[in-house]
Amino acid sequence: MADPATLLEPVRDIARIAGGKILAVYHTAFEVTEKDDRSPLTQADLASHRSICQALAELTPDIPILSEESADLDVAERRRWSRFWLVDPLDGTKEFIKRNGEFTVNIALVEDHRPVLGVVHVPVTGVSYLAAQDRGAFRQDADETPQEIHVQPRHEGKLRVVGSRSHATESLQRFVASLGEHEFVAVGSSLKFCLIAEGGADLYPRLGPTSEWDTAAAQCVVEVAGGRVIDLQGAPLSYNARDTLLNPHFLVCADRSRDWLRYLPANG
Repeated sequence: MADPATLLEPVRDIARIAGGKILAVYHTAFEVTEKDDRSPLTQADLASHRSICQALAELTPDIPILSEESADLDVAERRRWSRFWLVDPLDGTKEFIKRNGEFTVNIALVEDHRPVLGVVHVPVTGVSYLAAQDRGAFRQDADETPQEIHVQPRHEGKLRVVGSRSHATESLQRFVASLGEHEFVAVGSSLKFCLIAEGGADLYPRLGPTSEWDTAAAQCVVEVAGGRVIDLQGAPLSYNARDTLLNPHFLVCADRSRDWLRYLPANG
């Protein structure tokens, strides 16, 4: 089996090409439809999906692919996979529709329920976040040399909390209020994870629904950069370990030594 570290650059290039497909739609008067779950869908989602799946199939024909836009696979079949690609072709479709630039392409390689490679590409800025076990976590601005990134576990100023721009919940508001003095920044898509991975934020509490393709690539970036992504029982998020593809609520944190779970409201 291919070493995840050797796949990092090819997968980055695949994400960049998909990002170009997205931007080609972004700069037009695109149409928006709804999927069965009422979430929005655009031609950019589908163009990115087709581009990524074709390229990954050529790169690693022996590794199956699970994409948000092809998630209606038989549960028993996918549960047999020990290694697979997990893809969100356009994470942050609502931000894409708002044209605020805060959307990403997410590609992860999952082995034994854990992400071991992650690429998060930001089409509007050309920035890519890359990580692989035993290789490191990096930020690459367009064609510049990738720079290694690390979380900042003991920031001396106000606690820097990031949260969803489109999915604020009452439980999130109560949790953030319990943290004491802090600054809160609303950011779309998996960029919230990446801010923590590169030392720009301390905590991302997600007390609302997400799917596994939303988080796997960025979780790898955070973990390799030294942070944690844990559910509300303190365990790392796992993948393809349940019949559902919905994640439990979770926290992304830079400081691994601090007990962030104690700030959770007693009634959730």
